[in-house]
Amino acid sequence: MSWYPAARAITQFDIQSLYTQMFNRGLSPRTIEYTNAVLQSPFRQAVRWKMLAEDPCVGVDLPPLKRREMDALSVEECRRFLTIARESEWYTLFALALTTGMRPSEYLALKWSDIDWQRGTTSVSRTIQTSVSGWTFYDTKRKRSRRVVKLQNFVLEALQDLSSQRETEHGLIFHSGGQPLRQRTIKVEFRRLLSAAGIRSIRLYDLRHTAATLAVAAGVSVKVISDQLGHASISFTLERYSHVLPSIQDEAAAKVERMLMA
Repeated sequence: MSWYPAARAITQFDIQSLYTQMFNRGLSPRTIEYTNAVLQSPFRQAVRWKMLAEDPCVGVDLPPLKRREMDALSVEECRRFLTIARESEWYTLFALALTTGMRPSEYLALKWSDIDWQRGTTSVSRTIQTSVSGWTFYDTKRKRSRRVVKLQNFVLEALQDLSSQRETEHGLIFHSGGQPLRQRTIKVEFRRLLSAAGIRSIRLYDLRHTAATLAVAAGVSVKVISDQLGHASISFTLERYSHVLPSIQDEAAAKVERMLMA
């Protein structure tokens, strides 16, 4: 077969050169990492079939991923934000986002059928993506992203008030004229409410970080927080919110000492 010798000729140097060219063309480190993951699949199969002696993707240097710095609202800022949001039609959406830590694509995909009113929970089982051509439901990001999230009482009450409105054809909780909301619209309203509350501008996604930070500060188990956020692992949660943990550990140590010395 004509491609067999060519496959043998591919070296680690070839792969490294490809990634260097991609980086110099302005492609993001995330794109290059994804390309490497895609290429590894056929190369690993070729190694298993003994068509290649080794996977040329192994050992190449990938550009470091630049993780965007996260920001989070303080407790006082959360109170001010919710007070301002309460006077708008967006209160229920932002209250849910702030307290559950769901991703925007997750809470915009919620249906009324996902709410368990008796247990006070909601199921996260899908995401929604909108574009110029329309919108589509997708499965969650990963298996652990499928989860049941506990809702706070004031959020449940807000949802109950909202449920009295007519449902859409697709049963979506949050919609506009029967059509799914777009994140672009949510971001505009979010910035407007932040400004009205006298709070610095942060990303919409930072409401997820705010929910996690508040939970850590409240002493909630990291395992519970990780499950609620749908993280891939507890270690990821620990790494992501390690900046909050030292003060929590100090408080935990003080509580244990008070128990022992009482």
